[in-house]
Amino acid sequence: MDDELYSQEKNKKKESAHVCEIVKTEGEWKAELTPEQFRVLIKKGTEMPFSGKYVDSKKRGRYVCAACNEYLFDSSTKFDSGTGWPSFWQVASSDRVSLVEDRSHGMLRTEVACKKCGGHLGHVFNDGPKPTGLRFCINSVSLNFVPESSTK
Repeated sequence: MDDELYSQEKNKKKESAHVCEIVKTEGEWKAELTPEQFRVLIKKGTEMPFSGKYVDSKKRGRYVCAACNEYLFDSSTKFDSGTGWPSFWQVASSDRVSLVEDRSHGMLRTEVACKKCGGHLGHVFNDGPKPTGLRFCINSVSLNFVPESSTK
């Protein structure tokens, strides 16, 4: 994902209606996800900083959506932002996430959601490292990790 795409998405008042490939009722999601995954992915919650299992992970592999297994981030783009959440400077492919204006909690932010299932992943900020300058700040509970040896 590049700066131009980020700017285009961020400047939209509202993202056009996006129909997710996977649509389930809250009851169906509750049956498949842990209570914490449901709270974050479906109800758009946030895990406590420094509490997630992937904050300090340096393992090589792929990070996939915990709700639908869509490949979202590669470990080669993960960096230590010091924020308490796993941070990435790039998504695996810009067509795998939606960027949506988020005005909750009295702030203006850009939410990152999985395009395949609509699950809330976290937020993206423009204070990340080169080459993109982006920081995708993602909840560990929204992700599952697939080790590099399993991705070949």
